[in-house]
Amino acid sequence: MRKLENKVAVITGGAMGNGLGIAKVFLKYGAKVVILDYSDELEHTIERLQSTENEVVGYQVDIREKEQVQAIIDEVGKHYGRIDIVVNNAGICYLETFENMTDEVRDRHFDINIKGTWNVTKSALPYMKKGHAAIVNLSSVTGPMVADSGEVAYATTKGAVLAFTKALAAELVNDDIRVNAIMPGYIRTPMVENMAKISNPENPKSVVDGIASAIPMKRMGTIEELGELAAFLASDEASYITAQGIVIDGGSTLPETMIMGV
Repeated sequence: MRKLENKVAVITGGAMGNGLGIAKVFLKYGAKVVILDYSDELEHTIERLQSTENEVVGYQVDIREKEQVQAIIDEVGKHYGRIDIVVNNAGICYLETFENMTDEVRDRHFDINIKGTWNVTKSALPYMKKGHAAIVNLSSVTGPMVADSGEVAYATTKGAVLAFTKALAAELVNDDIRVNAIMPGYIRTPMVENMAKISNPENPKSVVDGIASAIPMKRMGTIEELGELAAFLASDEASYITAQGIVIDGGSTLPETMIMGV
């Protein structure tokens, strides 16, 4: 029996990037996957993922809108009778210095990365109290561990997601709901590629190659590798793990400096 066999899993931001990797791996392990995403790519993603063996549906939703989220989660919960897994993956990152960042861009980070995670979790919770359940939140090494210039808004929200994870885990432990966070370093996603284009529009590949060269493993992670970690944390294999932030970064937070060493 596959480790997520017949588990009902709600994944936000699953149309592309890390969310797509999570959805693909969850389907491989037998989950019934429900993707919530605002992107127009959602329809194409669902078409690619559907097969005779896969049960996957998608809802186009803005997770900032509490009423939208509640209506869709209610539909999912009533259809399946329960929700076993929630993966709060949806998030944004726009690079801008603290002094130059507008309130609108700041609020967009907070509304999607924090409030969206809050909205989906709170809506799903009543349907998760029917057995072993798991929540997996996407934090980051950025914020809790490291940061670069231009990441103040993003880093603030990802630090908040980790704090949310720990506090929520304490509240839900007696409901048999585990809550953990994944803290990725650089994973090769459209978000990272877009950041590279902004950094160097004429040669974004040089930015990507430069990032990879600074990672001890000399490469970025894949969305499927992140998906495997999410599947582990969502499965009964991780039954004694809660309130943790698990780093997946190829060792990028390891070096004390980039020049010392023998």
